[in-house]
Amino acid sequence: MQEQGGEPAVSRGEQVEAAEREAAKRRILAQAEAERIPVEETTRAVPDRRWRRDRPQ
Repeated sequence: MQEQGGEPAVSRGEQVEAAEREAAKRRILAQAEAERIPVEETTRAVPDRRWRRDRPQ
């Protein structure tokens, strides 16, 4: 590769691939954020009534 200004030249194909990777990363992060469950909802206590079913009467 030729050097321009002390930096290696980057081919157009490499630039396109880098842009596609960055776009894919942003899409994945946006999807993960949209599907994220807030901590408040994951730590909420839910009554466990199984012990009542298992107790003999």
